[in-house]
Amino acid sequence: MKRMLNEAPNFREEMIGGYVAAYSNILRRVPGASGVIANSAPAPGKVGVVVGGGSGHYPAFYGLVGDGLASAAAIGDIFTSPSGEQCYRVAKAADGGAGVLFTFGNYSGDVMNFGMAETRLIAEGIPAKTVLVTDDVLSAKPEEADRRRGIGGGFFVFKTAGASATRGDSLDTVAELTERANRRVRTAGIAFGGATIPGQPDPLFTVPDGMMEVGLGIHGEPGIRVEEHRPASDIARMLVDVLLAEAPRDAGSEVAILVNGLGGTKYEEMFVLYSGIAPLLEKQGFRVHDAQVGEFVTALDTAGCSLSIFWLDDELKTLLDATAKSPAFTRIGPDVAVAASAIGKANAVATQLHAAVEDFTEAIMGEAAAETPGGVAGLAARQALAHAQAAVAAIEQELGRLDAMAGDGDHGAGMVRGLKAANDELGDLPLFGGTARQAFTRGGTAFQNAAGGASGALVGAFLIALGSALPAIDDEVKADSYARAIANGLATIQKLGGAQAGDKTMVDTLAPFVAALQQASERTGDIAQAWREALPAAEAGMQATSEMVSKRGRASRLGERSKGFPDPGATSMYEILKAFGRAFDAKQGQ
Repeated sequence: MKRMLNEAPNFREEMIGGYVAAYSNILRRVPGASGVIANSAPAPGKVGVVVGGGSGHYPAFYGLVGDGLASAAAIGDIFTSPSGEQCYRVAKAADGGAGVLFTFGNYSGDVMNFGMAETRLIAEGIPAKTVLVTDDVLSAKPEEADRRRGIGGGFFVFKTAGASATRGDSLDTVAELTERANRRVRTAGIAFGGATIPGQPDPLFTVPDGMMEVGLGIHGEPGIRVEEHRPASDIARMLVDVLLAEAPRDAGSEVAILVNGLGGTKYEEMFVLYSGIAPLLEKQGFRVHDAQVGEFVTALDTAGCSLSIFWLDDELKTLLDATAKSPAFTRIGPDVAVAASAIGKANAVATQLHAAVEDFTEAIMGEAAAETPGGVAGLAARQALAHAQAAVAAIEQELGRLDAMAGDGDHGAGMVRGLKAANDELGDLPLFGGTARQAFTRGGTAFQNAAGGASGALVGAFLIALGSALPAIDDEVKADSYARAIANGLATIQKLGGAQAGDKTMVDTLAPFVAALQQASERTGDIAQAWREALPAAEAGMQATSEMVSKRGRASRLGERSKGFPDPGATSMYEILKAFGRAFDAKQGQ
């Protein structure tokens, strides 16, 4: 598909550069981070509201950064959450001394990476809270509402948070009102065709003629079910009925409405849809206080739309009506700000100076921290990561295809991006410089920062945990050392992601491999031999995921539709383990 594109890997950075240049009167780039911050932020004494997620969703999330809305946004690659490091840097820039509220869609990668940032802020003494957006009623049953993902209705949640922070509310109050907004918004959507990621020739999914996907997400994943296509009036009735059946218990009769286009549906079509929605709500006794029809959370060029109903109370209505100005949304209403913020260009200079000091400090500390001299184990670890990059790059398209069957198709690209960053990080070490412990911990940190998404958080944490459990001296690295280290990596993944064997994740590859490696290492002290003996267990675990029903991540919402193909995370993890084995074989006897 033809795109306004130079090189696909540079899409995000070039997009951010053009965006900041176009709207420099409203926002600026966060120095040293993939994110933007309002020119009015950080506002001294006011809560910083940080939103974010993958790109490809404009105007979510960075299009809603400005006065009376979000203070800042962390921006990931296409349909991929920003890394924990990026989320942290953006949040630090937005902190005005009253704490930081994170609010974003309930997707595993975002939860992990923003969660890391929140933990770091709190450890530094900066108050921080998180409110997840869970408005998609079709993504989980009412009794599992906490598992629902965030889609178009997140606009109302972000608007509430931004207005509350602007009027000077405390962090606790901003969080409480934001949570209230989330509890009172419901969304459901449909799609007629999938998105095509820049640089890819085909859409993530196709919809048969005469059919439509019901319950789609915003990352190009297919819907919960496929139904026969209907006229706009019937679609309006279906969506209204679904949402009213999920009305909050304390719902009143005054509502705000959002008809959201996903990128490939024209505004005129959405107006036709709304013409069927308004009379249905009026007939049910609802008064529409505010209606928005347009693009608020897109999914590249996905053909489709969603309907959100936001049940108002007096305070939520005040915050919705409050003045706001961002590149994607402007409202002239009551000014809830308690006082004008004394910031402007001085804030931009202060933020840049702060970042420059941090960068300089990191550089000095990095020079002062000399690498521990490494040996054969260190070189083998570096070659293991290099082999892993080559192996995953060779199947990048296949991993994307597997991921697109139940998700957004970015798994292969993210893994390659992370492994390249890991190897680039290690490339400045002299020959035989650095131990195996250092190679995996440094490489894992670079992987985590570059890859983003759930896989970036999980695989990066796995590599860091693996490295941290290895002996500090290369001569002490034996087969049982790797058995303990890999077990530590598995435990870290399970703690971070919550997956167990049988959930159709990379754990299904790792868990049997860990057990087999522990047994093999008891028989032999040779790393390469123990690894070879354990690999068949990893392969069997990976292949078994084909007939599993996913219980974690985006694919878990598809139920039986997630069967019939191997899990992409389990597949990439198997390729990484195979690649590590080749590196250990090459170093055998040295």
